[in-house]
Amino acid sequence: MTVDSPSSAPTSASSHAGFAPAERRKVAGLALIALGIVYGDIGTSPLYAFRQALSSLEPSSQNVLGVLSLIFWSLIIVVTLKYLTLVMRADNRGEGGILALLALLNPWRPDAGKRKGRLIAIGIFGAALLYGDGMITPAISVLSAVEGLETAAHDLAPFVIPVTIIILILLFSFQSHGTARVGALFGPITLIWFVSIGALGAAQIFQHPEVLRALNPWYAIEFCAHAGGASVIVLGAVFLAVTGGEALYADMGHFGVAPIRLAWFACVFPSLLLNYFGQGALVLARPDEALHPFYHLAPLWARYPLIALATAATVIASQAVISGAFSLTRQAVQLGQCPRMRIVQTSSEETGQVYIPFVNIGLAVAAIGLVLSFKTSGNLAAAYGVAVSTTMVITTILTFFVMRERWRWRLAFAVPVTGALLAADLTFFSANSLKFFEGGWFPLLIGGVVFLLMRTWSRGRALLSAQLEKDKRALKDFLAELKANPPVRVPGAAVFLSAPTPRVPPILPHHLAHNQVLHQQVIILTIVTEDVPRVGAADRLTVEDLGQGFSRMIVHYGFMQEPNVPVALRLAEKLGLEIDLERTTYYVGRETIIPTEEVPGMMLWREKLFAFLSRNAMRATSFYNLPPDRVVELGIQVQI
Repeated sequence: MTVDSPSSAPTSASSHAGFAPAERRKVAGLALIALGIVYGDIGTSPLYAFRQALSSLEPSSQNVLGVLSLIFWSLIIVVTLKYLTLVMRADNRGEGGILALLALLNPWRPDAGKRKGRLIAIGIFGAALLYGDGMITPAISVLSAVEGLETAAHDLAPFVIPVTIIILILLFSFQSHGTARVGALFGPITLIWFVSIGALGAAQIFQHPEVLRALNPWYAIEFCAHAGGASVIVLGAVFLAVTGGEALYADMGHFGVAPIRLAWFACVFPSLLLNYFGQGALVLARPDEALHPFYHLAPLWARYPLIALATAATVIASQAVISGAFSLTRQAVQLGQCPRMRIVQTSSEETGQVYIPFVNIGLAVAAIGLVLSFKTSGNLAAAYGVAVSTTMVITTILTFFVMRERWRWRLAFAVPVTGALLAADLTFFSANSLKFFEGGWFPLLIGGVVFLLMRTWSRGRALLSAQLEKDKRALKDFLAELKANPPVRVPGAAVFLSAPTPRVPPILPHHLAHNQVLHQQVIILTIVTEDVPRVGAADRLTVEDLGQGFSRMIVHYGFMQEPNVPVALRLAEKLGLEIDLERTTYYVGRETIIPTEEVPGMMLWREKLFAFLSRNAMRATSFYNLPPDRVVELGIQVQI
């Protein structure tokens, strides 16, 4: 199945230059909603990014202007040029994100060549790192907002951590209800946030307009030249201003390119610049307030409302990251890179709104643990950025292959563009790598563990399939044997799940040998997950009549869709396959993995890990939405 090129991919809001009036209103409405979902993370960075960048420096005019210039040009290069201009062209039928980008290259195809394994490994590692981001973002965002209590009254400082933990518990507890009910509030609240922080910053800029000199890139260059090695540490903090850029690409499928770009240029970018430069103006005028410049932008009477608004904004930012982790997990499961697990659809209208209990609990425990361990957002900033900067490097590398293979760019053009982007990405990566022993190890550890689990699962499934294939007979030979020695046939239909090969599923002869009967209708059903987000109903099924009451049915799903076998069987009636679902039995094999050093495969400890994952994976009955009272499971022991 082919994947549409970026130029032909449909989007929810067209990225063409001309819009009809109705379409303009639609794009504007989507842009408002996108403020909360897409820009929540990067929109709350002013709470800590400028403060952290200035924390190791004297609040002199040269340092303030240098840091502001670095932030301004980082936003231009990383967000505006890289993501909004270039990377968002690489959409997989409207969907974005690192796994969608990897699927666009389709390294799973048979002719992928030697680079197949390298591309998959790079893409999966980049995706795995996002789980570390999903743990740190709620912790640092909510904690930085609640820390505003210290600026209102010093007596409230002991309550910062308890209040943060309570908010995080409520946030993660709410996930099972889904975001559909409050999604409409996200955009307006975030709009109020951006307008407020922009207005606060503009007031200070008006009083000290000399801060606008930082728009000149020379101040960034001069700062780095004079600061020397210290500039690397500052760059690691400046990078906090662009974290969340990956979300622009990951959430593209929900809104389309045009609304995300409109929201950035019309609201987010101006508001961020006004606030950052306003903080700079404040520090130039009152250097003693460099410890909490964001909250000191507001007069004392407005401090508590600003804290409440900041807390709401950080909760929304955290919600977007948590939802992203759910979506990423579903994609990994569908692409065969992650064990099956319980996935709950929380909206009947939006397929992207899902809830995964296991992932939610893991993120909640980790986020609360980070708050208790690091205690301040300043300490957490050391851990933040390492995973995101690594993911951005990987995104650039994968985009290079898209330039060459999908867009057919010449090497003479693709190399300089990629080189320029990599220069910026690797600069931030190098700066953040210095944070390794101060907490940067945490997201890398989480990413490494998730990567190991994913690769072990993928490799283990491949070994398991290879072992099962050894004992399979060709389907045509099996049917010939049945014709020569027909078994007793009983009324009803039997569905046997099978791999996409022209061989007999191992459970079928196993069932026949033990039960000595076959149903009148036998359907060998294969579920194929394509490298596109969604497969339309018209392309969902193919049915082949094999004779003797046997049929082969192949069901195609995208990696953003949830398989549902009974629904697929109903669709098959349109193709002439009449099935009485009330008299249908589903036969599912449950393999018991026996790790051994005798069969060439993985190292023994990884085989034992795969066996553990296989035992605890969600049963096929639930994953494929099979009716439990009509399922027969037969166990098979397999050595790998």
